[in-house]
Amino acid sequence: MIDLDGLSYEELVALNDEIIDRLNKMDTIQSLQAMMALNIGSMVSFESKMGRQTGRVTKLNTKTVRVVTDDGRSWKVPPHLLSKVKEVSEPNVIKISGKKKKGKRRS
Repeated sequence: MIDLDGLSYEELVALNDEIIDRLNKMDTIQSLQAMMALNIGSMVSFESKMGRQTGRVTKLNTKTVRVVTDDGRSWKVPPHLLSKVKEVSEPNVIKISGKKKKGKRRS
């Protein structure tokens, strides 16, 4: 642990600057990793003041991701606040038209 009581004002300011720089680098790394998990067209969700929003990624910016929701609203969201939504496709249904015909068996 660092003994802060023994540091001067100038040393505390310098330490604070180093801490802020390190935190900013960590935030950048986290954002880049989150951004790399996304593609244009990915279905995502995020929390807003209006509740949970779901939409598609339309653009990957330097620090934000553009998401268009189902209601047509466009949002700029930091990538680390997005969650990928697993898309569920409809099951393949085979429709058979016509009726089975009864026929004579040949032996």
